[in-house]
Amino acid sequence: MRNRWLIALSAVGIHISIGSVYAWSVLTRPIMEAVGASLRDVTWAFSVAILFLGTSAGFLGNFVERSGPKKSGLISMLLFGAGMLGTAFAISRQSLALLYLFYGVIGGVGLGVGYITPVSTLVKYFPRHRGFATGMAIMGFGFAALVAGPVMQYLAAAYGLISAFVIPGAVYMLVMGASALYLKPPAKSAPAPSEKHPNAAPALEGLSTEDAVRTWQFAALWWIFFINITCGISLLAVASPMAQETCGMTAVEAASLVGVIGLVNGLGRIAWSTVSDYIGRGATYALFFLIEITAFLALADAKTPGLFQMLTLLIISCYGGGFSCMPAYLSDIFGVRCLSAIHGRVLTAWGLAGIAGPTLVSLLHDQGYGYTVTLYLFAGLFLVNLMIALILWRSRRARAEWQPAQEG
Repeated sequence: MRNRWLIALSAVGIHISIGSVYAWSVLTRPIMEAVGASLRDVTWAFSVAILFLGTSAGFLGNFVERSGPKKSGLISMLLFGAGMLGTAFAISRQSLALLYLFYGVIGGVGLGVGYITPVSTLVKYFPRHRGFATGMAIMGFGFAALVAGPVMQYLAAAYGLISAFVIPGAVYMLVMGASALYLKPPAKSAPAPSEKHPNAAPALEGLSTEDAVRTWQFAALWWIFFINITCGISLLAVASPMAQETCGMTAVEAASLVGVIGLVNGLGRIAWSTVSDYIGRGATYALFFLIEITAFLALADAKTPGLFQMLTLLIISCYGGGFSCMPAYLSDIFGVRCLSAIHGRVLTAWGLAGIAGPTLVSLLHDQGYGYTVTLYLFAGLFLVNLMIALILWRSRRARAEWQPAQEG
């Protein structure tokens, strides 16, 4: 049996590689100049990548389950690596269409497959601490931009824009390849977890993907995931201009806030997922939404930089925690047998939210409503989420007869 801590390291290796997608904005302006495109046109490459992340995770989840983590991890490596190298080619050809194809479509599919590949395996090695386990991997995705952003900026300045994609692309392929080769599910016949057998897997039981997605619990989880991402990613998209417009922060101060947001996004993932192991996933999500209702309402009236930053970071921590707690919550309700596939179906919400959120906030702002109406709208949506979360918390069973190991 594989060492479960090295399994966790392998999961982090894949996620910290593909998570570099969040560093896209640091090269937006150089790409605009190189390709001769507008900000909106170049930003769409990122939106397309997130869209295909969600859709590929949803439609290829069963493929990942059947293929196993090693094969699907290597496929993710090839697709994501091709996306990075192809992006360099697209820039050299000054082709916006090729940029969408390689970074958005091919790279996006690699993102989706890579995102769900290690999660199911990791949960099976940490049956008593599912939240902590998934939080470790997904924390890597959140932290990736903190490393990738400065590195890609340096490479672009020192060696040219094309090198900023070729060199990291090659490194990511090496890291993802090594990580994928080590990933292996635990033996199905493993003994129950104990002090003598800390790496043992739980019984690989639970609902099939088809049965899970037909339950009201799945629909409820998809909706609260969609709203949490829509509102959170909207705040991420406008944090800098909003800070300058509403509370008078300078451009430098706003840029520093964006950097701290990346740190809190990553820390929130491991912190909240660990908390969920102790208070339960249902209680954790209810707490998320209670915090976010209060914070968004207060943010609408925040006029001082200190209060604005505190509220923004609080919301972002819940945003990151929503990502990391979801796989564990799914395993609590539906089991681990088809966790990758079920998780993939839920991630379709991410693909749609990546487009819906920024589009909504920019539309309302351009119509002259500013940010206040948007923040009140988000608070109302989180009130609906809170009611759904409380119903889920009180629900004791999934639709089938199987009883989850941990109630939330």
